[in-house]
Amino acid sequence: MADTYAYLIHEGDWNSDAYLHRGAAPDDGSGSKNGGFPAHAAFAKAVEEMGARIVAGAALQDSKHGGRVVPGAGDRKVEDAVYTDGPFPDTSEVISGFYVIETDDEDTARRIAALVPTGDHIEWRKVFPTGM
Repeated sequence: MADTYAYLIHEGDWNSDAYLHRGAAPDDGSGSKNGGFPAHAAFAKAVEEMGARIVAGAALQDSKHGGRVVPGAGDRKVEDAVYTDGPFPDTSEVISGFYVIETDDEDTARRIAALVPTGDHIEWRKVFPTGM
């Protein structure tokens, strides 16, 4: 049975708005759904060649399109929540995207982590099987 791993792409924030306002994403020539990101098309091919399978993945827009929250206590989780808009002053990196990949062994999962395209580093974690 295959295990599932999440790969979080950590790197500097990017200007996703400028990319989107250029119009349609450029064709990377691969026929894939990688939106003109050729390094990610090559990564998808390498994962397949290793016998693993990409279950999900996406680029995240820059941090100004999100934030973080500290939920309130008890039944006032929303009412007493403390929200902070991004970008966050305590970090120079954000999670700019992710992959969820199934593979049959941990060694392959480790090797895949080294192949994920990034300008900084990858955090990879085995997904806990919740049955969802």
